[in-house]
Amino acid sequence: VQLQASGGGLVQPGGSLRLSCTTSGNILGYGTIAWFRQAPGKEREGVSCLRRQSGTPSYAESVKGRFTISKDRDKNMVYLQMNNLKPEDTAVYYCATHISALILSACSDPSMYDNWGQGTLVTVSS
Repeated sequence: VQLQASGGGLVQPGGSLRLSCTTSGNILGYGTIAWFRQAPGKEREGVSCLRRQSGTPSYAESVKGRFTISKDRDKNMVYLQMNNLKPEDTAVYYCATHISALILSACSDPSMYDNWGQGTLVTVSS
């Protein structure tokens, strides 16, 4: 099922953006929903993930305290609120899902996911 990510754009350092991810099916029916990002010349890295059995989202150290993942059941959306953006946050951001609730250590491993959105570009620059 195709995921759709949106909300990227150009923002100044210190600014905010909210990314959205949805699908034609029930996105909250997946066991794990995650956001990844890939900067030019770098490997894809996990940013944040939600796991069905866990009430606590996980975050990469580089975004803790600045990014928040959330879900809206009524709108069938998963969001990534990004505050206090830095130039090093510049990347293409992807949402991804896994049918099962992954263990925490696997949550940030892109090879665990086989369902990806098309990516949305976030550029942080003055």
